Amino acid sequence: MESNMAINENFWINYQISENNLDLIYNHLLESQIPANKKELSFFLIGEIIDQQKVALKKERLSGGDVYLPKERYRPGQSLVFPLRDWQKGEVTNVRKGNNPEYEGMEIIRVEFSSSDIKYFASNVSNHILNNPAAVDEAEFLNSNHIIENYASSLANKLETILSKNDDLVCIAGSYFPRSLLVDVSVGHLNLCEAVLEMESGGPLTTQELISQIELPTDVNANLTEFSLNLALQEDTRFDEVGPAGETLWFLNRLEPEEVRSTPATLQYTGQNVDLPKELEKYKSLGAEICDELDYECECEEIDEVTVSLTYPHWRAGTLPLTPKLRQLFPTAYETPRVKFDFIDGDSQITFSGWVVRPSKYIFGLREWFIKEGFIPGSLIHVSRSKKPGQVVIKAEKQRNIKEWIRTVLVGADGGVVFALLKQVVTCTFDERMALFIPDIAAVDKLWDSRSRQPIEKTVQNIMHELSKLNPQGHIHAQEIYAAVNLIRRCPPSVIISILFTQSWSSHLGDLYFRVIDS
Repeated sequence: MESNMAINENFWINYQISENNLDLIYNHLLESQIPANKKELSFFLIGEIIDQQKVALKKERLSGGDVYLPKERYRPGQSLVFPLRDWQKGEVTNVRKGNNPEYEGMEIIRVEFSSSDIKYFASNVSNHILNNPAAVDEAEFLNSNHIIENYASSLANKLETILSKNDDLVCIAGSYFPRSLLVDVSVGHLNLCEAVLEMESGGPLTTQELISQIELPTDVNANLTEFSLNLALQEDTRFDEVGPAGETLWFLNRLEPEEVRSTPATLQYTGQNVDLPKELEKYKSLGAEICDELDYECECEEIDEVTVSLTYPHWRAGTLPLTPKLRQLFPTAYETPRVKFDFIDGDSQITFSGWVVRPSKYIFGLREWFIKEGFIPGSLIHVSRSKKPGQVVIKAEKQRNIKEWIRTVLVGADGGVVFALLKQVVTCTFDERMALFIPDIAAVDKLWDSRSRQPIEKTVQNIMHELSKLNPQGHIHAQEIYAAVNLIRRCPPSVIISILFTQSWSSHLGDLYFRVIDS
C-alpha cells in the first residue's frame, strides 16, 4: 500500500490560503514586531507549510509500521514501511537464518505487501547503506529553496488578495502589520509633520526624518513607531506617499505641482479606445515606435534605453508618456499614485525633479528642459536607465542651428488650421513625419475647447484635407495624420487607424499611406 499524501507540483500550484495560515502570519507579525511585505510573508508561510507537511507525512507514513532498517531484527506479524519502495507497508510473515559468511548472524525476513507481491529482505546486518535512509525533507517538493524559486510568486499574489481584505492588518508601502500594535499618532503630531514638510518646500522626507522632528515616543519598537506614523500619514489627505517601491517618502499634497495633482488639459482624452480587428493590428503602432500612453498595454522585453518622438500634447504639458517600455526605466511603486524622482541631463549632468503619475500614465517635470533644449513637437528624446535608483537619464540629440523645411502650423482668424512647408531654425533632431513648428502657441491653445466638441471623424477628415495640400499626389502617411490631429485634440493611434480604414472618404493606398476623397 502506498502513502496517501501527495506533495507534488499540483499541491503548490493549487494551494489555497486557509484561516490557519492567516493565524500563523498574524502571530508571526505579533512576535517579530517587524512589518513584512507579501514576498517576505510568502517565504515565511512556505517554511511553515513545509514543516507541517513533513510532520504530517512522517506520521502518515509511519502509521501502522516501523521503518525497515537492515540492522534491526524482526518477528513474524510485525508491520514495516519501506522508504525505497515509496513508503509501502508490508507484514513480516516469516523469519529464517541467512547463509552469508560475510554477515554472521544475518536473517532473512519474508514480507508480504499483497497476496501477489512478496519480497525478501536482510535483517540483523549492522553494516548496510540502508541503515541511513533519506530524510523526509530531502524530497524536491518539500525543499524550501526549490519551492521559493518556483512557487513563491504565485503564493505571494494569493496572499496579497486575502490580506487586503483583512481588517486586522494594515498595509503601508506594500508591508503588512497588525493594527492592534500600532502606536497612537495624534492630530498634533500630524500638524507638526505638515509644518516640517512645508519648511522643506513640500518634501520629500523619509518617515525617520519626520520622526526625528516631531517627538514621537521612542520607548517602543522603532519599527512600530515608523509604521504607525506611516499609516497615520497615509490616512490624512494632506500627505502623499511619493517614494518608489521599497522606499517610503512623504510630500505635502498642496505643494505638489498642479500638473501632478490633476491631468494637464492636452493629455485628457474623453473618447473611447477601439479594439482593432486582427487584419489591422499590424498597423497599430503606425509603422514606428509611437509612444502613446492611451494605447495597447503589452509585455516588453527588458531594455535600458527608449527613444521618444515628442507629440504636441506632451510637448505642451512638459511631460512624457508612461508606456510599457518607458515604465521599465522609471521608478515604480506598490500603491502610491505619484512617485517623485530625479531627471539627469545626459549632457550637462544637471539634476531636476520629475514625477511619475501612474493613474494617468504620464511623467511630469520637463517643460523648462524642453524650452532650454529648443524642442518642437516631433523632436527625438533619449531616455535611459541610471545607475542610481530613483534617477533617470534624459538626453537631447543636438544638431547645428540650421534652417529645415518643416510643416508649420498657422491658425487663421476664424480658427481654421493651415499647414505650410516653411524653413525654420531647429536645434535638435526630429522625426520628419511627426515634426510640427508652431509660431503662435496661444492660437493653438484656443482650438482645444472647440475641436473637442467636433466628431473625431470630422477632425481627421479636415486634417487630411489640409495635409494633402502639401503633396502634389495628395498622399499622407498615418503618422503625419496622428501628429496633426493631436495638435488640436487628444486621440490615440488605434482610433486614427480605425477611422482611416473604415470611413468612405479615406482611401488606403498601401502600407500606411492614405488619400482623402473630396465629396
